[in-house]
Amino acid sequence: MFEVVAFYLFAILTIAMFTITVMTKNALYALSSLAAGMIFISAFFFLLDAEFLGVVQIVVYTGAVMALYAFGMMFFDSINDVEEKIANPRLTFLLTGSVALIVVVIFMAPIVGANIDANYPMGIASQYGGVTGNVQDVGVVLFTKYLIPFEVAAVMLLVAMIGGIILAGKKMDRDIILDTEEEQEHLHAFVTKKDGV
Repeated sequence: MFEVVAFYLFAILTIAMFTITVMTKNALYALSSLAAGMIFISAFFFLLDAEFLGVVQIVVYTGAVMALYAFGMMFFDSINDVEEKIANPRLTFLLTGSVALIVVVIFMAPIVGANIDANYPMGIASQYGGVTGNVQDVGVVLFTKYLIPFEVAAVMLLVAMIGGIILAGKKMDRDIILDTEEEQEHLHAFVTKKDGV
């Protein structure tokens, strides 16, 4: 009975938070409701006795991804309308093709993975560590059967982080140059006015 009540409660709260995320025009409200919705999603994992996934949902999505969104909001003006300018259509075509290839690989992965057996099936981690649980079983399978996808995901996150740092660095350099030019104009106007007086 408790699980049913908790499921419907968290389902209603999750839908409400994501509705606010989509419908609101305030970026801060959207960010806050998105973080709350992610936390409510983690409750479903705890109800299913998947503690590892629940903790990962909170730490990765609610913590890291929300912090990344908040960091990105500081660099962009969310009030003005965004105008898209495609400077290099070939690059756009290449990126679109890459995304399509990644989607095909994702859909083909279960077919390829069905023929791969884990060295240690679920539940065998208790024989080695003396402790049984969801986290231990996920760790054993993650670093045996799914080691290569895990490493590929790590490399992709590293590339995304480096790209974000480069983009933020270019914007900061441009802002510093503009601020320096404006300060020089103000100083020149001040000196000219002072000499004229």
